[in-house]
Amino acid sequence: MFDNFDLMVAALGAGAWTTVWVTLTSFTIALVIGMVLVIMHVSPALPARWAANAYTQLFRNIPLLAVLFIMFFGLPKVGIVADSWVWALLGLGMYTGAFVGETLRSGINSIPLGQAEAARSIGLTFGQSLKGVILPQAVRAVIPPLGSLLIALVKNSALVLAIGVTELTAQSRRLIEDNESRFDLWGVVIGVTVSYLLIAFVLSYLVRLVERRTAFVR
Repeated sequence: MFDNFDLMVAALGAGAWTTVWVTLTSFTIALVIGMVLVIMHVSPALPARWAANAYTQLFRNIPLLAVLFIMFFGLPKVGIVADSWVWALLGLGMYTGAFVGETLRSGINSIPLGQAEAARSIGLTFGQSLKGVILPQAVRAVIPPLGSLLIALVKNSALVLAIGVTELTAQSRRLIEDNESRFDLWGVVIGVTVSYLLIAFVLSYLVRLVERRTAFVR
């Protein structure tokens, strides 16, 4: 199990770093998309609400792997060409963004209606009340489910190996296939399992830390 242990650790470490980078970058994209979506969902403009609902329904009902394949294999056919890293980040971000938007909308729905009415009574516009009163409270209210989406994204990031991104799962497959018996199968399996558990544990701890800090402020 410990044959070529140092080489295995180095390879899995590189894959784990890629997984963390892909996860955090695509989650940042998802947060931006989700914020835009929730603003459109609660907008008084009907076309904006329709567009947000269409986007949400589209990405919530298409498998993530299909989204990645459409971007990586389909879009170049119509002249839209980019690196596999770009498609991986955009695919994960756009897919997760639909769920982030719905999570944020549930947070907004949990805010008492009197908050918005009080904001309007002191002369705040829709945008000002949303930015200064409603959204900050909504985000604090949904930190735990956002954390769950982040952990789910760690696992979903394994799918980007299908379009050529060498993250943790792809690295483990390379180790298993490398020279047939160079690396022990169970050693690689245990190593990749422990790597995912460590990533999830650290991110969960950080989410709980943020939750406690915001709860104290609130």
